[in-house]
Amino acid sequence: MITYDYYPDSFQTFQDGIVREWALTNGIGGYAGSSLIGAHNRTHQGYLIASLHSPTERYLVFSKVNEAFFCGDKTYDLETSQHLKNGKTVYTNGQEYLTSFSYDGSVHYTYQCGNLTMKKHISLKPDENVCAISYEIENTGEEATLSLVPLFNFREHSDSSTLDTLKFEMSILGNSLCLIPETRPEYSILFQVSDGTFTDHTPVYDKNMQLQIEVDLETAGLDTHYCPYEITVSIPAKSTKRLSLLCSLLPSGGTFSDITEETSFDILAERLAYTKKLYETAGFSDTFANRLVLASDQFLSYRSSTGLKTVLAGLPWFTDWGRDTMIAYTGLVLCTGRKKEAKEILLTFARYVHHGIVPNMFPDDNTPPLYNTVDASLWYFYAAWQYLQYYNTPEDYRFIEEKIYPKLKEIIAAYRKGTDFSIYMEEDGLIHAGSGLDQITWMDVRVGDWVATPRHGKPVEINALWYNALKVMENLAGRFEKNADCNGQTSDCETAEDYRTLSEKVKTSFQKKFWWEEKNCLYDVVDGDEIDDHLRPNQIYAVSLPFTMLDAKQEKSIVSVVEEKLYAGCGLRSLSADHAEYHGIYCGSLPKRDAAYHQGTAWGFLLGGFLTAYLKVHEHSPAAIRHALTLLEPLKNHLTTDGCIGSISEIFDGDAPHHPRGCYAQAWSVGEVLRAYTQDILPFLPQD
Repeated sequence: MITYDYYPDSFQTFQDGIVREWALTNGIGGYAGSSLIGAHNRTHQGYLIASLHSPTERYLVFSKVNEAFFCGDKTYDLETSQHLKNGKTVYTNGQEYLTSFSYDGSVHYTYQCGNLTMKKHISLKPDENVCAISYEIENTGEEATLSLVPLFNFREHSDSSTLDTLKFEMSILGNSLCLIPETRPEYSILFQVSDGTFTDHTPVYDKNMQLQIEVDLETAGLDTHYCPYEITVSIPAKSTKRLSLLCSLLPSGGTFSDITEETSFDILAERLAYTKKLYETAGFSDTFANRLVLASDQFLSYRSSTGLKTVLAGLPWFTDWGRDTMIAYTGLVLCTGRKKEAKEILLTFARYVHHGIVPNMFPDDNTPPLYNTVDASLWYFYAAWQYLQYYNTPEDYRFIEEKIYPKLKEIIAAYRKGTDFSIYMEEDGLIHAGSGLDQITWMDVRVGDWVATPRHGKPVEINALWYNALKVMENLAGRFEKNADCNGQTSDCETAEDYRTLSEKVKTSFQKKFWWEEKNCLYDVVDGDEIDDHLRPNQIYAVSLPFTMLDAKQEKSIVSVVEEKLYAGCGLRSLSADHAEYHGIYCGSLPKRDAAYHQGTAWGFLLGGFLTAYLKVHEHSPAAIRHALTLLEPLKNHLTTDGCIGSISEIFDGDAPHHPRGCYAQAWSVGEVLRAYTQDILPFLPQD
């Protein structure tokens, strides 16, 4: 089992403790999260953020529990929080009693309060909107009382609440409290404890909780929670006690089960067994690989619209994005041995192909998907091809032929003829994409009429992917079309030779138009006679993809230039630091961050393609493997020392010390590093 352990030297101050975050997911779009010391620092944190329509419409319903012990004339207040009071920031420092924190797929806090030791375990029930908190209390002294004050909410996870928005219909039955939100009466928040007495709590509202990350982003960063009751639990002298607490989001009027002192512990054990199975299925004995296996599971989610699995692009705010899914796919489900999920993800996106385009994203408000992407469809070929590298029985080929191959043909036909967002093949065989204000590559920032990184024309990675897609189709058509009658040359019946001929045309055009002689690398975008001279990392895919167009000398040169100009610890910079438009720090208000997002900010997912390309051009030599491991060291440290414990952030500052930014856990960051490590490094390490 992989465990991340932390002790007081890691949270000597409140500020030290809140910058390290943790996250749990439930497999249906819901999640939980907080900081190492238990104080929230962003709107997207709480013990239960439930998905109302999996995996979208995510609502904070249960923020946290504030605990305190009363023993004789002593009070031990374990609340850890930050509030704005009378214009000043005030801290409640319950972390002073915290002796350890650990994460292993669930979360574990240990507190020492005089003669009282309390272990608090937080876990999410798989595939249900249920948070379970398990308390183990050992009292070696006199009788004590434990106070529990639960904080409730009901808001979209990126919003904040005020006194006016927190209105509930309440009822108590025995050890269960039911809250029905006024704004969505079809749902009930059910709070249950296995022992204790409910009494009115004053104040009824926890006002102006200050969320430091939101403040850093130049917003008010304030939230309010509802806390109408306190639960008191007797802890006899010289005793041990186990206590279970559940908070669930249910349809109003639904049935629920009683709670016992073991209920939460059973859910904790269920989560432990689930995690153990992840490692067994993946089959790695390598610690770093298993750390990434644990991280990878957080992004897989059920999608109710298809009844199949999908991939959440990032925690805490992204839903499922086509591009991110296809890039992360190999690492998340193929490298980890999750064949069922691998098939379901391909099917999920196959159902939404429209005009030859795989969806860019599914909005969080459960509205129809958006299709403003040129690369998601091309990465879909890569994902399907990778599936067949891991699973290649006759049954697997039938699956691809019957369910996926028709969609691949549809995409090729649409790109050749032309489809939405000015996506079309030009006379030279290369793909043109984008016009006007449309941003359809992964560098897609647009604010109103301001386009931060316009890449209209023929982007380098799009055409590397296009060539790769044609070669995939050449291989698949050779197997699937060999008995077809293609004499009529219909657009939906192409032979392997057709794809080979077109791919050779693309290769010739690409070599002629993209090579940047002065820099010994590739241009980022060409459009007629116009050349984009931004030195960017997108060119690495012209080396790392399974099918490529350049000679060995060119590929080696590209890798060298990218490493020298763009490598930045946990990722690759989106623009070289010597360019006039370079922004090295991603912080502040949204306009400030958008100006840096693709103009120097380093991206974790790019490290996967770079490692594959580097080891390819150096033929996986022992020296190259050693250097690749050195390049991974900052990322290994990142898993334990900053950001979200055990995961890889979306982005990092281009400037040292490369602080993590954006989503604290990103699917393609984890997936691509796991893929590169298990495909290109682990098999070449010396075996014990």
